[in-house]
Amino acid sequence: MASEQASGHLNQISKSDAVRTMFAQIAPRYDFLNHALSLNVDRRWRRRLVRSLATVLERPGARVLDLCCGTADLSIELAHNAETWGVDFCHPMLKLGVRKVRDSRSNVVLIEGDALKTPFPDASFDAVSIAFGLRNLESVREGLIEMLRLIKPGGKVAVLEFSKPIVPVFRNFYGWYFNRVLPGIGRLISGSKTAYRYLPDSVKAFPDQEALAAIMTEVGFSEVTYYNLFYGVAAVHLAEKRTPERRR
Repeated sequence: MASEQASGHLNQISKSDAVRTMFAQIAPRYDFLNHALSLNVDRRWRRRLVRSLATVLERPGARVLDLCCGTADLSIELAHNAETWGVDFCHPMLKLGVRKVRDSRSNVVLIEGDALKTPFPDASFDAVSIAFGLRNLESVREGLIEMLRLIKPGGKVAVLEFSKPIVPVFRNFYGWYFNRVLPGIGRLISGSKTAYRYLPDSVKAFPDQEALAAIMTEVGFSEVTYYNLFYGVAAVHLAEKRTPERRR
């Protein structure tokens, strides 16, 4: 079974430091590579996540937190419907996000910080999202616990992450592309020898759909569900925070 640490073979220094350094190196080409290598599918997946949070985002005065927001693509999508905050610990990525937020005139506040130790009080948000960031955390479990702490009772979390393809034939093709083709293209364009080798390694180490749902239940979420995207290449996990029972 994949490890909850989801290390992705980053050694010598702490995983968080290694991930921060890696994303700082590829920040200038990050958006271009994401959209080009996925043929813009990643944009559609983020919009699916936003639609999955529609009932929460429609609440009057809804507040949303986007963890590991990177260059703020998802934060900007969320801000169409709610006051949105984004947190990321990679300064160069966040600088690009600030520029995009300004250009789009979105209602987004971006903060540099650690997704495992955010500065917000308990129950600060109606929803918390994270897209392609959970597997990069030092601990998947601790990241989910922090998300649970941050949402209000009755609030929702949404996790968009790469997962395990469910169709055997497609799984083989995907494995070949992800492990053989994508790292070479990513290295050529980004100039990073490790970033696009880390990607397939970290996905391989990350819990699959059922395992992640089980961890979410274990840490205290309720109503945990998920749906696959593109035959399981990615998945969106949704969960709620229980509303305390009223005393009689």
